[in-house]
Order: sequence, then structure tokens, then C-alpha cells
Amino acid sequence: MQRKSSNKDLRKASAAKKDEFYTQLIDIENELKHYKKQFQGKVVYCNCDDPFESNFFKYFAANFNALKLKKLITTSYVKSPIVGGQLPLFEVKGLKQKGKQPFKIEINKVSDTNADGAVSLADVEWLLRNDINVATPLKGDGDFRSDECLKFFKGADIIVTNPPFSLFRQYVAQLVKYNKNRKFVIGKGYNPDEGYVKVPAINWFTNLDTVKRHEKLDLYKNYTPEEYQRYDNYNAINVNIVNEIPKNYDGAMRVPITFLDKYNPDQFGIVNALNRYQLFDNDKLILNRGNDRIGRHMCSIDNGQRFTYFRIIIKKRKK
Repeated sequence: MQRKSSNKDLRKASAAKKDEFYTQLIDIENELKHYKKQFQGKVVYCNCDDPFESNFFKYFAANFNALKLKKLITTSYVKSPIVGGQLPLFEVKGLKQKGKQPFKIEINKVSDTNADGAVSLADVEWLLRNDINVATPLKGDGDFRSDECLKFFKGADIIVTNPPFSLFRQYVAQLVKYNKNRKFVIGKGYNPDEGYVKVPAINWFTNLDTVKRHEKLDLYKNYTPEEYQRYDNYNAINVNIVNEIPKNYDGAMRVPITFLDKYNPDQFGIVNALNRYQLFDNDKLILNRGNDRIGRHMCSIDNGQRFTYFRIIIKKRKK
């Protein structure tokens, strides 16, 4: 029953422009150039990317040999309404040009078919036009949580996509459950609860290793009970500004979500993230005092008088 309801949400999200943010090719190139070695010999799956609309597909298909990929798979939720529009080169073998049937494109090799000395989208065009095995209709609806798509998901090494933002929590939960290397982009300012965007910017989220991830955050402030209040129903202190994380406190600290931009796993460990809900279910630190005004995941200070926004729970790594 829950699956039926969530499919309804996904269909609604598919029709809503606010749920789609088409990442520019130049932004993809500028970001993914830092991870090229990590793609070598890997199966990459874009599980929320219609190939006819997605610049992720264009990037990986055109750079298939340069990245030394083993395989590229993309699946669509519904058939693209702009087949032959954004990419007029496509007349795909094995797919009907009309209708709403979702499909899969699987690329195992891209050759220099036009003998111009380089592999480009022109060679991908030839592949899609002539190889009936590259593009195949899906049996189901293309939902990233479906058994069919989950099979591709489990067989992939790296997941790279632009997810449906209304299903952001479900998408992340699936990544965590199967412990997948991933990289995806979400509109900055997007509120999954409200479904709106405040500013036209993007954030990248990844667990692929980067040099930036190992940059140490310099701490300068000392902990005092007066400046760092404790939560009423959670065994942690409140830190309002990331740069004011105390250097001499080893317990749990609840910090703003902007901490993720400075997260160094060598320096800090992420315990949880919560407010009305919690990211992980393994949290042992919650101290619910039975106050009706204080929900299990709604952290407060000043004896329940003030409630805080969504925060990340962190602890310092032991040296």
C-alpha cells in the first residue's frame, strides 16, 4: 500500500517542473573532473535520468572511453517528451518514438565510428541508431525503487544522478541501505517538505573521496556551559555557527547543516541528523523527558521554549 502511494507522489513529481533541475553540462564537467580516476573500470548507473534530457547521460556517454568506464546504464521514469528535440541526433533502435514507455539505455563500448580521431556524441548517435541492444523498454514504470531498477542499482559501482527532490529522503535511504558510492545534485534552497526553491543554485552531495574532504577545519573557541547550551531532550550541546565549534569539547554537538560543506571524516564523525525526523535509526542519545511539547525528534533548549532547525549531530574523532 505504501508503494502505491509513493508511486502517486513520483508521478506528481514527474509532472511538476519544481521537481526537476537540469544540471548544465559545464557544471557537470567542472565537478566530475575531480573524480576521473575513481570511475576507471566502474559500472555507472544514472537511475533518475532520462537520456534525452539529462546532461549526465551526455557527459558519461561522450566521455565513456576517457573515463575508462566498464558500463553506463541510464533509466527513465517515463519516456522523454522531447525525443529528437534536445538531442536531434537520436533515432533510437528498438524504441518507439511515441508513447510514454520508460526505457533503459546500456552502453558497454563506444567506438570512433566516424574515424575523426575522437569519441563524441556523434559516435553515441551512431550507436543508438544502429545497435538494437543498447536501448530496451522497461517492463515496469522506471521508479528507482522498483525491483527492475533496483537490480541495476545493486549491480552498479557508482550512482550519479539528479534525483526527484520530493523523494529526496527515500532516495538517500536507498543509497545508505545498499552502501553505494554516489554523487548527486540537488537545488540549493529546496525544501523537501514544502516543495519550493528559494535561489537558483545547486549543491553536490557525494561519498567519493576528494582532496577538499580532508581539509581540516581550524577551531579557535573554547567550550563554556554559558555559551553552549545543552538540549532539553538530547544529550548534546547547541552550536549555532560552524566556525564556532569548540576545540576542547569531545561530546555530541548539534551543528547547522552548512557543516556538510566543511565535513572532514578524519576530524569529525556524523552521529545523526534530526529535528522532526532523524536520518539514522541507530541513535542512542535521545533523552525524551515525556514533555508533550517535545517530540522524539524535535530538539529544544530553554526548557522547551525554543525549538531548533534541522541540525547535524557530530562528534570529534579520537586522535
